[in-house]
Amino acid sequence: MRFTENEINPKQLSPLNLAFIGDCVYEMLVRETLVADANRPVNDLHRESVKFVSAKAQTEAYEKIKNCLTEEEEAVFKRGRNAKVGHNPKSATHSEYHAATGIEALFGYLYLCEEENRLRELFKIILDKSE
Repeated sequence: MRFTENEINPKQLSPLNLAFIGDCVYEMLVRETLVADANRPVNDLHRESVKFVSAKAQTEAYEKIKNCLTEEEEAVFKRGRNAKVGHNPKSATHSEYHAATGIEALFGYLYLCEEENRLRELFKIILDKSE
């Protein structure tokens, strides 16, 4: 589901633009999942969401889905991972921060391609604790 009717070709966007929108998409998936789980105080929701959206958690998320990605999806992830971000992360290693940017770029790309089912499929794998 797209929120605007603006025409956007995700293949023409920089990986950091994809990550910019993907950060929001990933966060929405996390927040909706947490709210659907239980009606609880906002502080608890925030504390739980951080467990999913940190660079370390997103690096672990990539490890869960990497063998499920298509060639195109892997290429988008790598473009995001290899993007020059222009600053050093404070709460993550350099490689974790870049992997998180790759995940965000992938989720932004899939969102802009209107691949809602694929987003859900990958996010379900990420949530699976048995992996």
